[in-house]
Amino acid sequence: MYSTTDFKKGLRIEMDKEPFEIVDFQHVKPGKGGAFVRTKLKNLINGKVIDRTFRSGEKVEMPNMEEKNMQYLYYEGGGYIFMDNATYDQIHISKEAVADSAGFLLENIQVNVLYYNDKPINIEVPNFIEVKIIKTEPGLRGDTVSGATKPATLETGLVINVPLFLNEGDIIKVDTRTKSYIERVSLK
Repeated sequence: MYSTTDFKKGLRIEMDKEPFEIVDFQHVKPGKGGAFVRTKLKNLINGKVIDRTFRSGEKVEMPNMEEKNMQYLYYEGGGYIFMDNATYDQIHISKEAVADSAGFLLENIQVNVLYYNDKPINIEVPNFIEVKIIKTEPGLRGDTVSGATKPATLETGLVINVPLFLNEGDIIKVDTRTKSYIERVSLK
């Protein structure tokens, strides 16, 4: 059991038989009445964010959660196939569980799979990946306007905005948390 004094960003708790992660919290001590904790919670199964208020000292359940390091293999029949690095077992994870991370899944990439009650519910990709641009408009000589961008399709199918000087075939570093271009990767 967790008490409201244990609350911190990123803490995973269980409410109403579902796992949540604390996105934000604030201890409030009004002049009159008891103290309370105002929280913003993200449902780890469906991704919805809710606001919830707890009385100071209130207890919440610890979820039965586990993270496993796995390798992405391929996409098949409406889901994604991952291999457990410890046991070499292959598992099928639904599109819904992968959700926003699907645009960053390159073959053989290492990810953390989040299990709730022995069922995979979410994946966590690395913060940065290196990926190839497969389709974008060519950069023209003289396109040097600072900060100007153009859409580019990556080898994973994701479309992000990149600077004008990048071309098809370039390998770039992408921040998976913000879905944004970081830098061009030089081939050694």
